[in-house]
Amino acid sequence: MRRARNQKTRKSVAKRFKITASGKVVRNRQGKRHLLSCKSPKQRRRLGTSTILDRSDEDRIILNMPFSQRG
Repeated sequence: MRRARNQKTRKSVAKRFKITASGKVVRNRQGKRHLLSCKSPKQRRRLGTSTILDRSDEDRIILNMPFSQRG
């Protein structure tokens, strides 16, 4: 007899994405790690804010976080 495999959260996904109370997936923007001196202040401000993930990618992220409210 085989035991069922345990569900595990992908920790790399859990660190990069958060799920809001309404069930949307939020991510940070890319491009704010280095080479900031050549970017304008407006661009740096925009990169500091988080954004909602596209609907087409949401299902893949939710599958990797089985213990989230939507998982």
